[in-house]
Amino acid sequence: MEYNSLGAVVEPLCLWYEENKRSMPWRDNPAPYHVWISEIMLQQTRIEAAKGYYERFLKRLPTIESLADVSEEELLKLWEGLGYYNRARNLHKAAKILVEKYEGNLPADYGLLLELPGVGSYTAGAIASIAYGITAPAVDGNVLRVLMRFMNCRDDISKMSVRKKMERSLLKVIPKEYPGKFNQALMELGEVICIPNGTPACAKCPLTKDCLAKREGTQMELPVKPEKKARRIEKKTVLIIERGNEVGIVQRPREGLLAGMWEFPSLDGYLTLGQIKKYFEESGAEFDAVRKGVTGKHVFSHVEWHMKGFCVILKEKCDNLPIQHIVWAKKEELENRYAVPVAYHVFLRELEQ
Repeated sequence: MEYNSLGAVVEPLCLWYEENKRSMPWRDNPAPYHVWISEIMLQQTRIEAAKGYYERFLKRLPTIESLADVSEEELLKLWEGLGYYNRARNLHKAAKILVEKYEGNLPADYGLLLELPGVGSYTAGAIASIAYGITAPAVDGNVLRVLMRFMNCRDDISKMSVRKKMERSLLKVIPKEYPGKFNQALMELGEVICIPNGTPACAKCPLTKDCLAKREGTQMELPVKPEKKARRIEKKTVLIIERGNEVGIVQRPREGLLAGMWEFPSLDGYLTLGQIKKYFEESGAEFDAVRKGVTGKHVFSHVEWHMKGFCVILKEKCDNLPIQHIVWAKKEELENRYAVPVAYHVFLRELEQ
C-alpha cells in the first residue's frame, strides 16, 4: 500500500517556502558541485556549523578536478571537525570517477548519481532535483518526520521499505516544473517548523489545516522509530608528550573508527600519575615533568570516549619511548597539516597554555 494523501501538501508548502526560505550559500548558487558538497556535509552536521566548512572547502577545492587531485591528508584536514570522515573519503573516490568518466561533471541522471560512492537515494534526489530540475524525491529524516505527522502514520521510519514507499508516493506528486523547490521546501519545513526536538510550531505551519497529527494531537508521538541502543563507554588515558617545540602523535589504523586520522597516544583505562611515570621510566625515557592534564569526553554514534589527559615533558634529546611509530610534529603543524579528530581538540588547547 502506498501513501495516498500527499497531494494536498504541494501548493501550500511551496507558497510558504517562497515567502520564508532562508538564504544559504549552496541554495543561492545551486551548481551541481555545490549542491553535492553541501548535502554530504549536512548529513551529520547542523546548517550553521556547516557554512564555514563549506566556504573553506570550496575556496581550496573549487572544482571536481581539484577535489580529485587533492591528497587525502589535506582533504581530511579540510574536513577536520565535521566528523564521519568516510564522507570525505567517498567524495574523493567519487571525484576521481567523475573526472575519469564524466569529464569532471556530475551526471544529470538520477540512476548514474546513485552509482557514485557515498551517494544514496536522498543525495541523488537532492542533486538531481535542485541542480538539474529532474523529478526525483529526496527523502531524509526531516522529510519523513513532516510527512509521517501529516498523515498521522505510525510506520517505522528506520525501515528501508518505509523510505522506499515514501519515495514512490512523493514521485507521484512532485511538481515537474519545480521539483528542487518542492524538495527543499519539505526539508526546510522539517528544519524550522516541524522540528525533531521540542514542540513543533504548528501555528506557523502551512500544512496545519490538513495535518492529521495536529488534528489528533499526536505530533510528539511521531515519527515512530526504534529506541537507540545504549552506547558503550571506553575509558582512555591520553598522553600529551612534548619534546621541545614538538608534540608526539600517532596515526590511527587505516580501517575502522577515525581511520587514518592523527591522535595523541592513549592507553586503555584510567592510569594514575604514578603509573604514567613508571610506564615511561621502564622504557628508559627521560622526562622533566609529568602532570595531570585536562579531561575530555566525546560521543560517537555507538561509543563514548571518557578521557583523562597527562602532560609528559621529555628531555630535549630523549628517543627512548614505550610508544611505537610516534611522529614528532611541530605545534603549528597540528593546526595546519595533521587532521586531528574533534575528540582530541580539548587536548590541543592544553598545548596553547
